Amino acid sequence: MKSERDKMLAGELYDALDAELRKERNSCRDILLKLNATREDEKKERKRLLAELFGKKTVAWIQPPFFCDYGTNIELGSNVFFNFNCVVLDCAKVTIGDNTLFAPAVQIYTATHPTDADERRSGLEFAKPITIGSDVWVGGGAIICPGVSIGDRSIIGAGSVVTRDVPSDVVVAGNPARAIRELQPKG
Repeated sequence: MKSERDKMLAGELYDALDAELRKERNSCRDILLKLNATREDEKKERKRLLAELFGKKTVAWIQPPFFCDYGTNIELGSNVFFNFNCVVLDCAKVTIGDNTLFAPAVQIYTATHPTDADERRSGLEFAKPITIGSDVWVGGGAIICPGVSIGDRSIIGAGSVVTRDVPSDVVVAGNPARAIRELQPKG
């Protein structure tokens, strides 16, 4: 029989109030409380806490405050930067490539709920993974919705709501986000 965690990571309906999942989220909250209380001159402590949060060492800069559900479902490439007040609901895998930048208040949501009201009332939910490529720039206040993939070198305009996949080398903006310009890849 699958655990609720296994169901969650498989994109199936799961009970978010499951004891194991609550314990993992509480552990994550404890780490985030410490991380978000660090000062700029506490770089070693931030690195230690980020390694604990993500379950491995990372070459990333996260400007507190930062919020997520589990941390261990986030896979970061090198030189990723999260500015102030970003939120990652990582109930499914969130994969982020190298050199990707997030402006303040970006929100990445893998969590979602059934569209059927009776099913939603049951309290079960599900999640869809998000993949963000390398060299992507996500503008302030953008929202990345469940199941979205963003291609390498693309730019997400500030305040955009990304509801569909974004190919490589484009600028998207708006709600819902739409391609407004193609970028010329170097090489």
